[in-house]
Amino acid sequence: MYAVIFRAEIKGLDEAYFEMASRMRDLAINKYGCVEFRAVTERNQEIAISYWNNQDQIKAWKNDPEHQKAQELGKSKWYKAYQVQITEIIRKY
Repeated sequence: MYAVIFRAEIKGLDEAYFEMASRMRDLAINKYGCVEFRAVTERNQEIAISYWNNQDQIKAWKNDPEHQKAQELGKSKWYKAYQVQITEIIRKY
């Protein structure tokens, strides 16, 4: 299993952001096989962790045209900076 960790410094969030975030979560789970998707915002920081069975699912999700549009909006409108980390889960208990 793999985890995608998204960390961002928030510039400003609006109603369109919350609609897009909800749509992206649904798309990741229902179309690309994301097992779980959690996000937390505190002050001007956001962290989202999604869990996947394999890297092919993650790549397909990253390249989805609607997700790419959301990424561009994130860069230009909602986030000052962000980073993505992909990690393999070695143990779970």
